[in-house]
Amino acid sequence: MKLLVVGGGGREHAIIKKLRENPAVETIYALPGNGGIAADAVCVPEIGAKDIDAIVDFAKAHAVDFAVVAPDDPLALGCVDRLHEVGIPCFGPDAKAARIESSKVFSKNLMHKYHIPTASYQVFDDPAKALSYLRTASFPIVVKADGLALGKGVLIPQNLEEAEAAVKTIMEDRAFGDSGREIVVEEFLTGPEVSVLAFTDGTAIVPMVSSMDHKRAGDGDTGLNTGGMGTVAPNPYYTPEIAQVCMETIFLPTLAAMRAEGCPFKGCLYFGLMLTPDGPKVIEYNCRFGDPETQVVLPLLKTDLLTIMQAVESETLADLTVEWSDGAAACVILASGGYPSHYEKGLPISFPSAFPANVTCYHAGDKLTADGTLVTSGGRVLGITATAATLAQALSDAYAAADTVAFSGKYMRRDIGQRAMRAMEG
Repeated sequence: MKLLVVGGGGREHAIIKKLRENPAVETIYALPGNGGIAADAVCVPEIGAKDIDAIVDFAKAHAVDFAVVAPDDPLALGCVDRLHEVGIPCFGPDAKAARIESSKVFSKNLMHKYHIPTASYQVFDDPAKALSYLRTASFPIVVKADGLALGKGVLIPQNLEEAEAAVKTIMEDRAFGDSGREIVVEEFLTGPEVSVLAFTDGTAIVPMVSSMDHKRAGDGDTGLNTGGMGTVAPNPYYTPEIAQVCMETIFLPTLAAMRAEGCPFKGCLYFGLMLTPDGPKVIEYNCRFGDPETQVVLPLLKTDLLTIMQAVESETLADLTVEWSDGAAACVILASGGYPSHYEKGLPISFPSAFPANVTCYHAGDKLTADGTLVTSGGRVLGITATAATLAQALSDAYAAADTVAFSGKYMRRDIGQRAMRAMEG
């Protein structure tokens, strides 16, 4: 079989490595891929993830048997719709279903209409009306751009002055472009956060192992928000009892709501949850695998990934038993110094001769030079993931391996998983 994976980051590398385990897979094309992915797939760097016409033309020309559209932008732009039009089976939602992530207004209104627990909220398309409302609000409060904003369109003002600045940034300065035409202003929730990715064919749903992300750049959850500095799985706060509540009050109702709205969701649906004193509530949906959550969840998957993805496409997921490994996984992100603000690119990366058998290096932001040297090309450069019987061992092994990789300005958080460890001890 010939597969195509759209995207070029650590998430896509994790998907590609898992797909390669199926003996029927002959070739995987990565569009655009990256320097490290080139060891596991045929990268096509000249075709970007948002170049839908070129992706479809390439898939037809290379007789691709199955495609995986991983990032949010091409999903929102209808990449799956277009591939289906030319007869190529796909994993991922169509554009109508991808609105669950690409429009915060759509997803909040969906939850309100179908009584899915989430934070109370208001929607504004007029900056003056938003500011008038905020003058009566209690803080902290959450301000979200409606559309996709590379994970940076959520601001948490601590006071009115910061709230006014947030509205100006999103709606007037258009820092996130047209994504800021509307905003959602919502209640600030408290409690442990949990990420749950789930396979779904629109009716059946198979939650994956839960995970915990670490968004802030600095130790102790300080500094700027990033795309994620590390993850662990499973999340100790996500007990079987809470999982059952989520299935009954959030997961199944969300699928039923999407079907009722005429846009059934097929693919990977990501539930960003807050375990509040009033029970689990949805912070956000994503219409795809999370990054870097994928890098700790897929290594624990025992069932063949391609088989699952094909069952999602054919809507036969209920007939499949999906199995997971016991134990834990930990991912430590190696970032460029200065990320998520200014950072240098083009810095050579040195690796150990080999990583231990339980450690995988996922490539996120690097590229190959003309002479075959891997150099940095992004803020999040590598994800070092270890699996082990216990989270403590997985963390120890991930950090030990991370210390054997070198590039100028290399930065990593040193406290990934410590909150989870304290929760397990408590």
